[in-house]
Amino acid sequence: MPTYDYRIEETGDIIEVTHTVALTPKNWEELCLLANIDPQGIPTKSLVTKLFAVTGMVKNGPKIKAKDLPCMSGKDCPSGGCS
Repeated sequence: MPTYDYRIEETGDIIEVTHTVALTPKNWEELCLLANIDPQGIPTKSLVTKLFAVTGMVKNGPKIKAKDLPCMSGKDCPSGGCS
């Protein structure tokens, strides 16, 4: 299955999720259900944007996996999106 990067518009965080090509979550709630992760206080109706990715190219910039979100690891959330 392919891996996709999504930006959570409410917080600016980027999350990496693996899912089938046929699925395209539109908000944080749908992405959480798809990735089986807890919303961690981020409003569930926050829009998510699938980021453009090109296979074989190196992408620069911050990228985190769901398990590495500060909220998921018990650390302070730098974006202020966690409660």
